Amino acid sequence: MKREYIIPIFVPHLGCKNECSFCNQRSISGEIREVTKQDVVDTIEEYLKNFKNKDTYVEVAFFGGSFTGIEKKRQIELLEAVQPFIKEKKVNSIRCSTRPDYIDKDILKMLKKYHVKTIELGVQSTNDYILAKCKRGHTFEDVKKASKLIRRYRFTLGHQMMVGLPESTLLDELNTAKDLAKLKPKIVRIYPVLVIKNTELAKDYKNGKYEPLEINQAVARCKELLTFFDKKRIRVIRIGLQSTDTISDPNKNIESEVVAGPYHEAFRQLVDTDIFYDKISAKIKAFGVKVKEVEIYVNSKDLNNAVGYKKVNLERLKEIYNVIAKVEKDDKIKQGTVKVSIKKVFRDFLDDNENIKKRIK
Repeated sequence: MKREYIIPIFVPHLGCKNECSFCNQRSISGEIREVTKQDVVDTIEEYLKNFKNKDTYVEVAFFGGSFTGIEKKRQIELLEAVQPFIKEKKVNSIRCSTRPDYIDKDILKMLKKYHVKTIELGVQSTNDYILAKCKRGHTFEDVKKASKLIRRYRFTLGHQMMVGLPESTLLDELNTAKDLAKLKPKIVRIYPVLVIKNTELAKDYKNGKYEPLEINQAVARCKELLTFFDKKRIRVIRIGLQSTDTISDPNKNIESEVVAGPYHEAFRQLVDTDIFYDKISAKIKAFGVKVKEVEIYVNSKDLNNAVGYKKVNLERLKEIYNVIAKVEKDDKIKQGTVKVSIKKVFRDFLDDNENIKKRIK
């Protein structure tokens, strides 16, 4: 199987004429100046030099702004910069992110011509009241129309949604996930809302009008969403914003643009850790006996998540169930599943202690 590589090209706030209450794209992308054709070429060449695996699938991704809202001449200029690499088979395809209301047939025909394969739509919510509250500037109807067009023109459809928007509840977010699943995206990104400097949301936070989610609340909501999308066989390719020089822990970095909210450098792992803890604890409960020691077997790709971020799952099993757990890898086990084997029950532990006492006497 080919290893997939993404070459990110950030085009901050280019093409977006809207000012969403939560958004400061220059902070989120970590970029200030506009990207040129030469910047695209230089970035691709730099990344290609560092790809050691020869059997690769390489995709150039235009992130950060609403790509299809950029002046058409600029879009073509940036897309043309990638074409020589595609012709030389050093790059396989292109992806871009944009708004649902910046999609039409002419745009899609042009993107198809320049080897764009994947289009990600910034949906955020399918609740029109919440979209209006955030001054998003589009409706769910725009999302439906754009999604259907993208699929009709045989692009890979991606959706991006947010957790913790003003007045949004877990129920709203689950409804958004259900609405999106009906539109059949292949991939989804989930972003817990962070309060970013110089945004309307930052003013609302300062004035007490908005309260961001705590980290445990955001993890719990994202866990529900990830579980749902997994059941629908929709791949969640990211949870949480990418850490950059500006998107970082405000308690550790005075240069951070994050004012408040559930930021964590390993947010996705926190979510996966919680999911694996639930699977492991359910297996232990199902034994119907007081377990003292267990061995947990998972696919090697799941090893870190089963152990948990900073070994938190092993610690929780010890603290809550008084169970000593050891995690082993077994690649015969399907990724995402868990096998638990009892090594010792509590009765065995008591018998061992009695035998030790007898030997001491």
